[in-house]
Amino acid sequence: MLVFLDDSGDPGFKVKKGSSPCFVIALAIFDDHLEAESCAVEIKKLRRELGLSDHFEFKFSKCCDRFRKDFLTRVTQYQFRVRAIVMRKEAIYSPELRHSKESFYNYSIRMVLQHSFGKIQNAKLKMDGHEDREFRRELQAYLRKQLQKGGDGAPILQDLKIVDSKNNVLIQLADMVAGTIRRFAEQEKEDAIQYRKIIEKRIENVWDFGR
Repeated sequence: MLVFLDDSGDPGFKVKKGSSPCFVIALAIFDDHLEAESCAVEIKKLRRELGLSDHFEFKFSKCCDRFRKDFLTRVTQYQFRVRAIVMRKEAIYSPELRHSKESFYNYSIRMVLQHSFGKIQNAKLKMDGHEDREFRRELQAYLRKQLQKGGDGAPILQDLKIVDSKNNVLIQLADMVAGTIRRFAEQEKEDAIQYRKIIEKRIENVWDFGR
């Protein structure tokens, strides 16, 4: 099982000063390695068809409407599952989570991986990197400790690697999915439903944590 993880929004709580109302962690889960490889090739093909550089990184927040729709339409023909968590900050009361971005970030990731009802087991997880190397080491240690076993006793993670999203198009897939889910959750723009409908058939679960 291959799992690619990325987020959308920011882990800060100063919403009135520009922080996002929601923070989303999204997982793109492939149960077949060949399917993951085929999807990655499709993304690279799309990049060239759009006349983009081989180094172009698909990011929901930076793509135009056409690129978003083309990307989401192309990838959803492949067999992967989407699980995500929407953290509505107005519903988070823990002082530690509200005052420590690292704790909030780590907790959000742990929740979406831990509460999968057996849908995530023995996973090889890849997630986007972070500039702070010490933070990366602490996150890896935290997740390995917290996710040793799922509810049925099977290990959740087999391996965890932090990689650069610029060099991994399936991390970019997770980013595009996370952006889609956050836009739909916040309902601040009219195009939110359009993107959500495109990926609907790939969504296995979206946990709206604040509701």
